[in-house]
Amino acid sequence: MTTTHHPIDLRLAEMLRSGRRLRGIFNSIPSPAVVEMCGYAGFDFVVIDNEHGSADLQTTEHMLRAARASGIVPIVRCFEHDVARVLDMGASGVQVPMVETPEQAERLARRVRYPLPGGGGGTRGSAFSGRAAGYGAFGGPAHTRRSNEALVLVVMIETPLGVANAAAIAAVPGVDVVFVGPNDLAHTMGHENRWTDEPVQRAMEQTIRATHAAGKCPGVLGLTPEEESRYAGWGARYFAHVTTSLFTQALQRAARGEGAGPASY
Repeated sequence: MTTTHHPIDLRLAEMLRSGRRLRGIFNSIPSPAVVEMCGYAGFDFVVIDNEHGSADLQTTEHMLRAARASGIVPIVRCFEHDVARVLDMGASGVQVPMVETPEQAERLARRVRYPLPGGGGGTRGSAFSGRAAGYGAFGGPAHTRRSNEALVLVVMIETPLGVANAAAIAAVPGVDVVFVGPNDLAHTMGHENRWTDEPVQRAMEQTIRATHAAGKCPGVLGLTPEEESRYAGWGARYFAHVTTSLFTQALQRAARGEGAGPASY
């Protein structure tokens, strides 16, 4: 058996090191077919959204299979208590919301990685019976090493306290991406959903520049070419759109009789 059939897509860490812009998409719809559509559309990664989506863990695992089959790198946005479970299912990384301190980021980094001989590493519990280790086919020290080297931690900054601590959070070993959540940041700053308000934009810029200066990859929503260009100018390289937003916009155009361009049926 070769690593060609390994259940985890191991490309993400190298993609982040490449320095190029990555374009992904959040998906909160509990559907493997939607994940496949994102892969065939050409996105670099999909964030399976278990913070705001309705998928249970079994459906999440099926979406991870769909990602592997369609060639898109899967990340799962989840709360801290689910980190170990989604990694055992075969996610290429986790994206954790509402990170506010370097201490919290350090705890998450340890949860993502297995302990190492002689000390060090992390606190992830070791079991090779799940999908990530091929139900035992890829278990043992090689799986531990591969996981520690290749799995990615994305932390989300969405509060003024997180912005104030952005440089320290980005400096934590094991943090690979710092993602600014503009909607939540705007709300926690008292601007409702208006993340284009100048104070929110300044906080986003501060976070993105601090992350870039720390040598880590800054991420943010990039819903328009203009937004992506502005945030790339601050150093962002990990951009995400949202499936439900794209679907709703296309449906609204069709409902108005505007069509959605040529398609295959």
